[in-house]
Amino acid sequence: MPTSTATGRPGNPAADPSAPILLELVDETGTTIGTAEKLSAHQAPGRLHRAFSVFLFDDEGRLLLQRRALGKYHSPGVWSNTCCGHPYPGEPPFVAAARRTAEELGAPPALLREAGTVRYNHPDPASGLVEQEYNHLFVGLVREQLRPDPGEIGETAFVTSVDLEELRETGPFSAWFPTVLEAALPGIRELTVDAGW
Repeated sequence: MPTSTATGRPGNPAADPSAPILLELVDETGTTIGTAEKLSAHQAPGRLHRAFSVFLFDDEGRLLLQRRALGKYHSPGVWSNTCCGHPYPGEPPFVAAARRTAEELGAPPALLREAGTVRYNHPDPASGLVEQEYNHLFVGLVREQLRPDPGEIGETAFVTSVDLEELRETGPFSAWFPTVLEAALPGIRELTVDAGW
């Protein structure tokens, strides 16, 4: 399982780090009901908000995983899916997923398509924060060379389904990873066909 350390481009210099990041609060049907500051939405017991999770594959059907940077305030140093995050209020989830994937990986998806939604509530024992999310799932392909943002990603790896099972036995994964992976599997299998997912 080849891995690589993130040594690519820095984060977006145009972003104002002092500006609060707002998330879109939703009801159980995914209808927007307001906004909340990012950290407050994740403090226990958590407030249900819109999120997205992306699963990108190479042309051999291997899944691109990322290990979250150690400096992340939430779930640092754990393996997770290719990209996950939150749309800005009013931003379509598809647009947010494509934008954030390109920002974090330094490479835009070559293909991106919707793969359903999943709602979950996952506390993070290490930080005490809670992922209370209505999550939009996306699957796709990546073909460009990766240039990960080291402030977001510590390491990347392309894995087969067998590699993934071995890694899950030894490495820590994000609390939400099993849930989003299971929910995205129909879309993953449709995309990768004979890759064993």
